[in-house]
Amino acid sequence: MKRIDFENGTIAGNILGAALPMLIAQILNLLYNIVDRIYIARIPEIGTAALGAVGLCFPIIVIITAFSNLFGTGGAPLFSIFRGKKDPDTARRIMNTSFTMLCVCAMILMAVGFLFARPILILFGASAKAIVYAYPYMMLYLIGTLPSMIAVGMNPFINAQGYSSIGMLSVAIGAGTNLVLDPLFIFALGLGVRGAAIATVISQCLSAAFVLFFLTKKSELKLRFLHKNEIPECTGHAKNILSLGAAGFIMQLTNSLVTICCNNILSVTGGDIYISVMTIISSVRQLVETPIHAMVEGTSPILSYNYGARRPGRVRKSILIMSLLVFSYTAVMWSMIILIPETLIRIFSSDAALIQDAVPALNMYFAAFIFMDLQYIGQAVFKSLNKKVFAIFFSLLRKVFIVVPLTYFLPYAMHMGTDGVFLAEPVSNVIGGTACILTMLITIMPELKRIEVENRRAA
Repeated sequence: MKRIDFENGTIAGNILGAALPMLIAQILNLLYNIVDRIYIARIPEIGTAALGAVGLCFPIIVIITAFSNLFGTGGAPLFSIFRGKKDPDTARRIMNTSFTMLCVCAMILMAVGFLFARPILILFGASAKAIVYAYPYMMLYLIGTLPSMIAVGMNPFINAQGYSSIGMLSVAIGAGTNLVLDPLFIFALGLGVRGAAIATVISQCLSAAFVLFFLTKKSELKLRFLHKNEIPECTGHAKNILSLGAAGFIMQLTNSLVTICCNNILSVTGGDIYISVMTIISSVRQLVETPIHAMVEGTSPILSYNYGARRPGRVRKSILIMSLLVFSYTAVMWSMIILIPETLIRIFSSDAALIQDAVPALNMYFAAFIFMDLQYIGQAVFKSLNKKVFAIFFSLLRKVFIVVPLTYFLPYAMHMGTDGVFLAEPVSNVIGGTACILTMLITIMPELKRIEVENRRAA
């Protein structure tokens, strides 16, 4: 198995070696939900209504993913830092602590979901017509909560050990299965929306099985549950994992919160068709953001490892290369969104009325998307270097303190209707992204300079 050498390889080679397989994995991972939507939108007679209904489930799916990343992206940077410090025993304990907490959390989330799925969906804006499709999809999806969280949450520990190709393969197994099973269950067996959920659960189980097999049998540092007598000594690790993972968790959770708010307001100001519009916009955003996420997450273990090894020059170079990759990609995608929005929308629906409403909404929503890069870069550096306070603050700033108030203020106080919902996002990108990157430059760069000076003195 080919493994990336974080310590001696070139920075550009390490980032590309980690990011490219992760990019493929992230794109494949989109298939779990994106393919569902593409097929669901094409179910005869009920496609558009069913698409909007499944869109109402999206915030719950995001919440489950957020909890997965709470333990995965919270534990993996710490895991990498201690590997950089040549302390594999502590690194292993961190991984095992993350896994144990993840499994306990998955069972709790599944139980809560089964008990309260219907009132939650109604709270999120499901009409009597939409609940017919949303509820059975959600109940079946919840069965796969544990394997879904294992597949997503433990994959970063494969990448953190340098096995990015294996991390990619674990996702490819599930996504490929989903791609094959979706049309079989939805159309051939006539199960409709239920078939999409069943296909997704089976796919998640296969991904999780592969992740567990690799981490318990093949990886350098082996995975297992914490023993009862280890729990007290791992309490400190658990707190660090939760506090560092809180940044990504809050970012995803607030994304879900914003989606809920948007759906509620759109259902009042525009009706059910605008919930379908928001579902398409969310899907396009996933397509666009996935490579960005792969670039920053591919760079994260390299940043963490070299920060732990006190090699500030390699940390700075990693930040620079990551930034160049992210900005170059976003410039291309941003141009496509502005110039050919209909092409992107038609991936998900061929409904003429839906496309007509979705084109201006998409252009407004993505008007300042390139500023979102600043947030991604700053957040990636804060998280990778264990700067928990900054990471959490900027996760809250953009969504909770800017987007949510604007989502209500612009449609109602400014009488902008549905346009106000879509314009809240670009305003938050400009303010939140700029504040995040400036803070990163002001705080992180001087610290790296101090480490460099201390290294010269020690030599």
